[in-house]
Amino acid sequence: MERNNRCEEGCDRMRALVLFAAGWSAVAAAQIPQRIDPLVVTATRTEERAFDLPVAIDSIDAAQIQRNQLQVNLSESLSRVPGIVVANRWNYAQDLQVSARGFGARANFGVRGIRLYQDGIPATMPDGQGQTGSFSLVSTQRIEVLRGPFSTLYGNAAGGVISVFTEDGADPPQLQGQVVAGSYGTYNGIAKTSGVARGVGYVLAANHFVTDGYRDHSEASRDLVNAKLKFDIDADTRVTLIGNSLYQPEAQDPLGLTRAQWEANPRQADPSAELFNTRKTVNQSQGGAAIERQLGAGAELRVTGYGGQRLVRQYLALNGLLATSSGGVTDLDGDFGGIDARVTQRMQVAGGALRLTAGVAYDRQHQRRRGFVNNNGELGDLRRDEDDFLSATDGYAQVQWAPLAALSFLGGARYSDVRFNSVDHYINALNPDDSGRVAYSHLSPVVGAMWYAAPSVNVYANWGEGFETPTFIELAYRTVGTGLNFDLRPAVSRSAEAGVKAYVFNGQRVNLAAFSTTTSNEIVIDTAVGGRTTYKNASKTRRRGVEAQWEADLGYGLSGYASYTWLSAKFASDATTGLPPQPIPAGSHLPGVPQSNAFVELAWVRSDWFGFSAALEAQYAGKIYVNDRNTDAAPSYTIVNLRAGLEQGAETWTLREFVRVNNIGDRDYVGSVIVGDVNSRFFEPSAGRNYLIGVSANARF
Repeated sequence: MERNNRCEEGCDRMRALVLFAAGWSAVAAAQIPQRIDPLVVTATRTEERAFDLPVAIDSIDAAQIQRNQLQVNLSESLSRVPGIVVANRWNYAQDLQVSARGFGARANFGVRGIRLYQDGIPATMPDGQGQTGSFSLVSTQRIEVLRGPFSTLYGNAAGGVISVFTEDGADPPQLQGQVVAGSYGTYNGIAKTSGVARGVGYVLAANHFVTDGYRDHSEASRDLVNAKLKFDIDADTRVTLIGNSLYQPEAQDPLGLTRAQWEANPRQADPSAELFNTRKTVNQSQGGAAIERQLGAGAELRVTGYGGQRLVRQYLALNGLLATSSGGVTDLDGDFGGIDARVTQRMQVAGGALRLTAGVAYDRQHQRRRGFVNNNGELGDLRRDEDDFLSATDGYAQVQWAPLAALSFLGGARYSDVRFNSVDHYINALNPDDSGRVAYSHLSPVVGAMWYAAPSVNVYANWGEGFETPTFIELAYRTVGTGLNFDLRPAVSRSAEAGVKAYVFNGQRVNLAAFSTTTSNEIVIDTAVGGRTTYKNASKTRRRGVEAQWEADLGYGLSGYASYTWLSAKFASDATTGLPPQPIPAGSHLPGVPQSNAFVELAWVRSDWFGFSAALEAQYAGKIYVNDRNTDAAPSYTIVNLRAGLEQGAETWTLREFVRVNNIGDRDYVGSVIVGDVNSRFFEPSAGRNYLIGVSANARF
């Protein structure tokens, strides 16, 4: 058995390497006119070439996000980024499963362990819990993905930062309409207008998305609006205003399946989903403002403020009748907000350019949490009632210095003070007062260096420490007893990374990175049943990995891209899980983390053929263990997608049409897992062969 497992893992890695190598096949004799060199701001908070920074960072542009895509899920475009896993659950009640170098994989809903931003405004709640559903991909200019130690400069996160940037107002003004339709009753209607009027740039985008769902009991709809205004008050002051809203009513939750259920019929829902009518409603609105002012003598001030409200009601797969059960319906009514102010100063020190950024941030969150009995899908009696408060106060500094033409340094630190307070209102003879408070604080340093070894070769290394507190969701339940789980401690990670960024063969971009992370007090899943999850601390875990990336313009209208990630994520010491406690031997794999994944794309454009474009994509993911004890795993898979489109245009208008076929081999596979489900409903099947067609019209005035 052990020999067979080693063979399986070796074959998985071989298939992934073959996929990565396939992207290199046509490079030798190609015409390569220019190099690909994206600009990013997430790493240093100022615009820099990604090639020149001692960090692993990628930028995905609007064409990759919007062209020939549904424009609903980040999984459509971020699956190409090494080190990032974005698993489409095909379950809109639970959002995507997003992880960076293994951080965030334990989240059974929403995004955890990764900081999310839109136009510099946090899309992650102050407690560290986020969701991707509020991102308006139809108005996105680019998405930046930062991995590794420098993500800690954004606060309470461990694995990375995903920053979405809305496009600026177009000049001349534009109006766009688009319709995308496909398998399983899927439809996305899009409207967008942008322009500049009297010096004010504006963007307004809205889309209405509906689907019957691939699986039974998985219908969903989503209405999303995003707006942006940008204008100058004077020659030295610029203001950006952002507002967005998300309404997702009663998205059905088919729950996970056991292995037997998945193998018998992957499209079925678990019977308890129908019994308890499991579903989730989200209603969120958020707004923010950023003011940038030049202070003279190389100094700049930026102040960002935001606020919002989020309402959630979720029906779980249990009734919650017992007085101490907290109920089978979770009802959250929360508001949140914050402010961030920083000053950047440019100067010369010892003959080298130096840029210093220093800032402070304050975030707060209030959440009214109530729990009710789930009377087979109907709201029952109250079982939980509390007010939860959080405040986070941070100070941070970052410095970038180039003492030599061939050498630069980037470093910084962030001090975080996070305070939770819970006030219990549901008190009776059977349910005592569970009020309480807890505070966490930590100083997280990070440092990196870049050696410009040649005009087209940069070598870098970095080291840093991360700090990750529990979220309200992770504190919400105890494995035994009532009240918040204040026994949870923050996780502390120490990471090291080294890499090479190069342009070879007349402009082909190649990135290689190797990393190692050790985490103390990692927050892991203890039990998961009926949509309710409890957490505990593991003593120590270790992640080691390699990321590789290649991109090139191959000439003759051809372009190629390939990425590959190998990740070993394991418990570094013995631990326990569940009730009664079951042993987890050191060396066990962390669940929810594929051991390798790869993405390959070959695209072809012939503008003279009515704007014809086509691309072939291949995506591989290694097997994923479903629990800490590694008793079962979702098998590895490879899927292939095909897309093709046409474009016609004139001076004032552009028409585009496309067709897309996903999983053309009709592979039956599990795209994500529910970690640690005590009923063994681990598996979330992904769709077989499915189709999309779309048409858009864009008018310029």
